Order: sequence, then structure tokens, then C-alpha cells
Amino acid sequence: MSETYHDGHRLLQDRFTTRRLADRIDERLVDDVIDTDDKAFIESLDMFFLATADEQGYPNCSYKGGEPGFVRVLDEHTVAFPTYDGNGMYLSTGNVLVNPNVGMLFINFERGRRLRLNGVASIDEQDELMESYPEAQFIVRVRAREVFPNCPRYIHKYQLVERSRFVPKAGYSTPVPGWKRSEWARDVLPANDPGRSET
Repeated sequence: MSETYHDGHRLLQDRFTTRRLADRIDERLVDDVIDTDDKAFIESLDMFFLATADEQGYPNCSYKGGEPGFVRVLDEHTVAFPTYDGNGMYLSTGNVLVNPNVGMLFINFERGRRLRLNGVASIDEQDELMESYPEAQFIVRVRAREVFPNCPRYIHKYQLVERSRFVPKAGYSTPVPGWKRSEWARDVLPANDPGRSET
């Protein structure tokens, strides 16, 4: 009996007669190992989508962006990525503290490829990788539970125009986003936030 599928999955698989196909995918493609091809794919990307849920199961999905390779494959079961300054809500990482189960969706929109990685996350402000990521607040590590490719046929083709100038880089002064200069936000920013002193 597959541990991948619960009763809800099975109900729809049986309704649309895809149980055998689903079992074959689980048998042939789903693993907890990040192989060398997966590693190369993950580390080539400059973005991914992160799904989390709180202690009651309410979901949250976030876009995470950085320089190509900002998600690192540390070994065949573990990936890591930084958390940078955001809007201060900590929706994704706050969820990780109360429910560490996460889903990561990696997509290359130019080449039409995607990969899912589901696992258990942890966050650490003292992680040894901190020094590798300028301006990181902490590092998120994810231990893979399931790694598998996803059918690419519905991926729309996009072309990169430019990367965000707000992604922190060594030797580069990261600009302050415009919203932090807004009247509604400036007075409630943390005391050490550069946006507080800008007019």
C-alpha cells in the first residue's frame, strides 16, 4: 500500500481511473533522494515556490527568489536556502516553527521543466551557511521526504528580462524598497532598518 496517497487522492484516482497510473508514478518516479540531475536543476534556478501550513493546517504559498544557486543541495536528502528581509510577517517561516512540513516547487519557465520536493524544514539563525548569504536573517534547511518530476506540459514559456536588484549580494548595497518609505510603514520598521532613515 502506497504511503503517498490518502483516501482523498484514491477517491479521485478511482473516479477518473488513474489509480494504476498514480501507483506507477509513485513506484518509478517518487523518491526521497535528490540525485545529481535534480541537484544541477535546483542549483541552476533563481526562484521557487514554497508551500507551508500553520498548526491548524491553513496553507500559505510564497515565491522565493535569489541569485541562481541560492538554493543549495547539501547532500542527497537536504536542501538549504536563505531567508532575506521581507515584509516582516514571516508567514512561511513562522509556519515552519509550528508545522515543519513544506512543499517546494521548482520551475524553469524557459526550458519547461519542474520538480517537486516535499519535506521537513527547520530554521537556524546560527547556521554555518549564514556567512555564504549576505544579509540573510537565517537559513532554512529541508530534509526531503519526496522528490519527483512533474509533468511540464502546462508550463507557459517565459523569458527572463532581468533579475531583481533587491536580492542581496556581497559587495553591493541593497536598495530600500519603495514601500518602506511610505508613511504607513516607515514609523513601524525595526530600529535598524535602513528604510527608517530614508526620506
